[in-house]
Amino acid sequence: MSDIDYSFGDYEDAPESGDNRSEYRLAASASVTLELESPIPDVEGDQSGRSLVSRTSDVSARGIRLTTAEPVTQGALLPAWVRLEDDNEPYGLMVEVVWCRANTETSWLVGLQILESDDTSYLEWVEAVAKAMSEG
Repeated sequence: MSDIDYSFGDYEDAPESGDNRSEYRLAASASVTLELESPIPDVEGDQSGRSLVSRTSDVSARGIRLTTAEPVTQGALLPAWVRLEDDNEPYGLMVEVVWCRANTETSWLVGLQILESDDTSYLEWVEAVAKAMSEG
């Protein structure tokens, strides 16, 4: 794991945590689908997989902060599909859950690190975020 801080701007009322992020963040809204459990391979019509759909609160080329309706296991490596507001197709990415903490009684804040991985849309994602930052 790298030395980059993926805290994604901890709570505003917690000044002791500071903001040590090394990348600019977009406050853009995006839809994120995390695959929590994969369906059984090669079984047509298998519905045994489980996904969690959420919205982002900020994004960067290497990380995402989102709010979820259930906690997600810290350290989990998960396939994710992220759809930016202006894009038709989602970006297929591999993410690591860096942190997860209660936000309210029914929601959690989750910090995801986007991993560079073969067979994902990582490069296209980085280009899309760079384009969005240059337009903003």
